[in-house]
Amino acid sequence: MNVLIVDDNKPAADLLRELLTLEDHEVQCSYCAREAMDAAAATAFDAALVDLVLPDFSGAELARRMRASAGGKSMLLVAVSGYGKEDSGDAAAPGLFDHHLQKPIDFEALDRILATSIAR
Repeated sequence: MNVLIVDDNKPAADLLRELLTLEDHEVQCSYCAREAMDAAAATAFDAALVDLVLPDFSGAELARRMRASAGGKSMLLVAVSGYGKEDSGDAAAPGLFDHHLQKPIDFEALDRILATSIAR
Protein backbone atom coordinates (compact mmCIF):
# COMPACT_ATOMS: atom_id res chain seq x y z
CA MET A 1 0.00 0.00 0.00
CA ASN A 2 1.27 3.48 -0.84
CA VAL A 3 0.87 5.65 2.29
CA LEU A 4 1.32 9.37 2.91
CA ILE A 5 2.05 10.48 6.48
CA VAL A 6 1.30 14.13 7.22
CA ASP A 7 2.61 15.33 10.58
CA ASP A 8 4.69 18.35 11.60
CA ASN A 9 6.32 16.26 14.34
CA LYS A 10 9.20 14.96 12.19
CA PRO A 11 10.54 12.33 14.63
CA ALA A 12 7.05 10.84 15.10
CA ALA A 13 6.34 10.85 11.36
CA ASP A 14 9.71 9.33 10.53
CA LEU A 15 9.29 6.58 13.15
CA LEU A 16 5.84 5.74 11.81
CA ARG A 17 7.32 5.63 8.28
CA GLU A 18 9.94 3.14 9.49
CA LEU A 19 7.30 0.93 11.13
CA LEU A 20 5.07 0.95 8.05
CA THR A 21 8.03 0.26 5.78
CA LEU A 22 8.77 -2.84 7.85
CA GLU A 23 5.20 -3.93 7.03
CA ASP A 24 6.06 -3.66 3.30
CA HIS A 25 4.21 -0.40 2.65
CA GLU A 26 5.61 2.33 0.43
CA VAL A 27 5.65 5.44 2.63
CA GLN A 28 6.30 9.14 2.14
CA CYS A 29 6.26 11.83 4.83
CA SER A 30 5.11 15.42 4.49
CA TYR A 31 5.62 17.79 7.40
CA CYS A 32 2.96 20.39 6.50
CA ALA A 33 -0.33 20.49 4.61
CA ARG A 34 1.00 22.30 1.54
CA GLU A 35 3.81 19.77 1.15
CA ALA A 36 1.20 16.99 1.44
CA MET A 37 -0.93 18.57 -1.30
CA ASP A 38 2.10 18.67 -3.60
CA ALA A 39 2.92 15.05 -2.80
CA ALA A 40 -0.68 13.94 -3.42
CA ALA A 41 -0.71 15.76 -6.77
CA ALA A 42 2.47 13.96 -7.84
CA THR A 43 1.78 10.46 -6.46
CA ALA A 44 -1.29 8.23 -6.22
CA PHE A 45 -1.55 7.30 -2.55
CA ASP A 46 -3.83 4.55 -1.30
CA ALA A 47 -3.97 6.04 2.19
CA ALA A 48 -3.02 9.17 4.12
CA LEU A 49 -2.49 9.48 7.87
CA VAL A 50 -3.21 13.12 8.62
CA ASP A 51 -2.39 14.97 11.82
CA LEU A 52 -5.25 17.34 12.60
CA VAL A 53 -3.02 20.16 13.85
CA LEU A 54 -0.59 21.35 11.18
CA PRO A 55 1.36 24.61 10.96
CA ASP A 56 -0.11 25.96 7.70
CA PHE A 57 -3.74 24.79 7.76
CA SER A 58 -5.74 22.15 9.59
CA GLY A 59 -5.72 18.47 8.83
CA ALA A 60 -9.48 18.69 8.31
CA GLU A 61 -8.98 21.34 5.61
CA LEU A 62 -6.27 19.17 4.03
CA ALA A 63 -8.68 16.21 4.01
CA ARG A 64 -11.37 18.36 2.34
CA ARG A 65 -8.92 19.40 -0.37
CA MET A 66 -7.71 15.85 -0.84
CA ARG A 67 -11.28 14.52 -1.08
CA ALA A 68 -12.01 17.18 -3.73
CA SER A 69 -9.13 15.94 -5.90
CA ALA A 70 -9.52 13.04 -8.31
CA GLY A 71 -7.22 10.71 -6.35
CA GLY A 72 -8.63 11.68 -2.97
CA LYS A 73 -12.15 10.42 -3.51
CA SER A 74 -11.15 6.78 -2.99
CA MET A 75 -8.15 7.37 -0.71
CA LEU A 76 -8.31 5.96 2.80
CA LEU A 77 -7.99 8.99 5.10
CA VAL A 78 -7.10 8.44 8.75
CA ALA A 79 -7.18 11.38 11.18
CA VAL A 80 -4.36 11.27 13.71
CA SER A 81 -4.57 13.53 16.71
CA GLY A 82 -3.82 14.02 20.36
CA TYR A 83 -7.55 14.78 20.67
CA GLY A 84 -10.22 12.12 20.91
CA LYS A 85 -12.71 11.80 18.06
CA GLU A 86 -15.36 13.63 20.06
CA ASP A 87 -12.97 16.59 20.54
CA SER A 88 -11.75 16.85 16.95
CA GLY A 89 -14.26 19.45 15.79
CA ASP A 90 -14.90 19.64 12.05
CA ALA A 91 -12.62 16.64 11.42
CA ALA A 92 -15.54 14.48 12.57
CA ALA A 93 -17.67 15.65 9.60
CA PRO A 94 -19.27 12.65 7.86
CA GLY A 95 -17.31 11.40 4.88
CA LEU A 96 -14.19 13.41 5.65
CA PHE A 97 -12.07 10.80 7.44
CA ASP A 98 -12.56 7.06 7.29
CA HIS A 99 -10.97 6.48 10.72
CA HIS A 100 -9.66 8.43 13.68
CA LEU A 101 -6.64 7.37 15.74
CA GLN A 102 -5.55 9.10 18.91
CA LYS A 103 -1.86 9.71 19.65
CA PRO A 104 0.15 7.84 20.65
CA ILE A 105 -0.95 5.66 17.75
CA ASP A 106 -1.89 2.08 18.49
CA PHE A 107 0.16 0.47 15.71
CA GLU A 108 -1.84 -2.76 15.83
CA ALA A 109 -5.07 -0.80 15.27
CA LEU A 110 -3.46 1.06 12.36
CA ASP A 111 -2.21 -2.22 10.91
CA ARG A 112 -5.77 -3.65 11.08
CA ILE A 113 -7.19 -0.54 9.35
CA LEU A 114 -4.65 -0.80 6.53
CA ALA A 115 -5.10 -4.56 6.19
CA THR A 116 -8.89 -4.17 5.96
CA SER A 117 -8.48 -1.50 3.31
CA ILE A 118 -6.14 -3.72 1.28
CA ALA A 119 -8.60 -6.60 1.51
CA ARG A 120 -11.34 -4.49 -0.10
